[in-house]
Amino acid sequence: MIAAVIPPSRPRLQGVGGLAACFVALAYVVGFAGMATLLNPPGSVGSNPSDLLAFLLDKKLLFQLWMVLIYVLAGGALVVLSVSLHERLKDGFSDQMQIATPFGLIWAGLVIASGMVAISGLESVADLRAKDANLAVFTWVSVGTIQNALGGGIEVVGGVWMLLVSVALVRWSGFSRALGWYGVLIGAVGVLTVVPPLKELTTVFGLGQIPWFAWMGAAMLRPPGRPGVMAAATSTPAPRS
Repeated sequence: MIAAVIPPSRPRLQGVGGLAACFVALAYVVGFAGMATLLNPPGSVGSNPSDLLAFLLDKKLLFQLWMVLIYVLAGGALVVLSVSLHERLKDGFSDQMQIATPFGLIWAGLVIASGMVAISGLESVADLRAKDANLAVFTWVSVGTIQNALGGGIEVVGGVWMLLVSVALVRWSGFSRALGWYGVLIGAVGVLTVVPPLKELTTVFGLGQIPWFAWMGAAMLRPPGRPGVMAAATSTPAPRS
């Protein structure tokens, strides 16, 4: 039986896919850091929708730029990563990747849409607040509900993508098996967020993705093996036996 090995040449898109994975990891770090510092309202403000809206309007540009980074740009990077991983794994896991990749692209679309809803919604609410403060607060609460539903309140779509991709990584020697098992665990956490009593797992899923994306990026950016060492290599990613 031929052992599973890494092809001697890096497949197309792997370099840009690795950079995309690293960018997503960075976006998560910036996202959590922003929530903990500059965009973290005082306790009394955070519990009052009217005060919270006033707080965000005072930091409107910062909030919108933050959303561009952690949702719109990160969503675009997810598209690149999903396609590059599909290219890397499709030969050995064709059926699995035909299911996984659409979930990855749908997730990316939801993330981008979530950011655009928040950016556009805050702009509209800023104009509305000068005319009717109460209606502005009601509108922002509605915007927040929609934005949260699209990108962060339930992580089942991203969880399914990560779970399916990671199962392939566990079975293929082209990536670390530890990376695969870690992704299976975090992906399963994401899927569980669809259960209302387990909604707090969204934070675990978000934080858990940071090492996964960074690890994935490093693996994809790693230089291919030397031709002499990989003489028996095949371009098809054979599963582990």
